[in-house]
Amino acid sequence: MSVDDEAGWRKLWAGYLEFYKNSDLPEAVTANSFNRFLDNDDWFAFVAVEDTQLVGFVHALLHPSTWSENDVCYLEDLFVAQSVRGGGVGRALIEKVFEEARSRNCHRVYWITEESNKQARILYDDLATLTGFVHYRREL
Repeated sequence: MSVDDEAGWRKLWAGYLEFYKNSDLPEAVTANSFNRFLDNDDWFAFVAVEDTQLVGFVHALLHPSTWSENDVCYLEDLFVAQSVRGGGVGRALIEKVFEEARSRNCHRVYWITEESNKQARILYDDLATLTGFVHYRREL
């Protein structure tokens, strides 16, 4: 992703936030997130483009693991425009994360999604193993 992708990314990002019912995310968080992908070696992002329009993005970050000497890669966000879903864009973006993680000698790639995200889970079940772990969090 490059600085030239910001306008298209922001449009998709708004759709992503709407999908996850988080449309009130402060502008400062959005701006900070975009800048992280450009200026931080532990974060990376890719976009999918069709006919000069951004139609998808994926964000990932690397972090150490107590289970390996190598870093692991957390695929934090994936979003594909409704108009192209089911056409291979999501798969291509995830495969790009796998490729990047391999090039950085990561031990694994992992991600979470909502249980109800049935369309995405069909793809995820084809690309990875459902671990059975339960996700907890506490806002601070």
